[in-house]
Amino acid sequence: MIGKDINKAAEIIKADGLVAFPTETVYGLGANALSPLAVAKIFAAKERPNFDPLIVHIYDIAQVKELTNNVDEKVYRLLERFWPGPLTVVLPKSVLVPDLVTSDLPTVGLRMPDNPIALELIKKANTPLAAPSANKFGQLSPVDAPHVEKQLPDVDYILAGGQTKVGVESTIISIENDVCRLLRPGYITLEDIESAFPGQFRFEKSKPKHIVAPGLLKSHYSPKKPLYFIENKESGFPKNSGVIAHCKTNNYKAERIIYTSENTNKIEVAARLFSSLHQMEEDSHIQQIFIEKVEESGIGLAIMDRLRKAAFQYSQTD
Repeated sequence: MIGKDINKAAEIIKADGLVAFPTETVYGLGANALSPLAVAKIFAAKERPNFDPLIVHIYDIAQVKELTNNVDEKVYRLLERFWPGPLTVVLPKSVLVPDLVTSDLPTVGLRMPDNPIALELIKKANTPLAAPSANKFGQLSPVDAPHVEKQLPDVDYILAGGQTKVGVESTIISIENDVCRLLRPGYITLEDIESAFPGQFRFEKSKPKHIVAPGLLKSHYSPKKPLYFIENKESGFPKNSGVIAHCKTNNYKAERIIYTSENTNKIEVAARLFSSLHQMEEDSHIQQIFIEKVEESGIGLAIMDRLRKAAFQYSQTD
């Protein structure tokens, strides 16, 4: 059921139910993060493996102290600078956080979303919300309420808030011993953090050997139709192909063309990326999707991270 009743949504959370809700990045599937029973429902609804940890969403920075251990003042200053916003920070967890949320890891990813509906829901529910993206595991991320309903029709409530503005999942970083490590790229970059805190952190982009945060698998965010990169702009496309392009000066001949931007504005591309993929997935005339790459700088790093994972399973079967 899709609706706009935040009070109803909060009561469902209090009763250990599941509520999909908008954030500035994508829609999340929320449950009481402090209730193992409620959290188990997230894994079941998404068909998500329990080795993939969940992000916990809060509405007040004061909640960090309850959910973590031994966080120094430098980290708090970073949180105050970038929250609310599309940044998840992995920190040592307190005993209050159930092991199921963190896949038995000693750390928890925390985020304060920059969306008034999300913040009001968390406040009214009076509990932190464990909330991965509101989709079936590995499928396209939802950036509007109907995308949630398409994949998770049996969720207790879908709190509508229109299309999300950022369009890709949050940046995830870990901070340990003044080392800030990028785990998943997003709207906020390491350069943004370094610019705000010059000389205060050492920055690393090396990936961890084990899954310590969501979105680290090779295959993820995938449409149900084959997705391929456009490697040669002069080449043609098979019959019943859809093309997603990022600049209107690029002329293609295909069954359907969707432009995410007029001039490859990467913020616009990110905001329209998943909605464009949903449109192609839902178009019965389209059998395969071709998409342009973007330069891997700024949010372009996040865009290409999502697209490589979205296309990974199809590139392996060619």
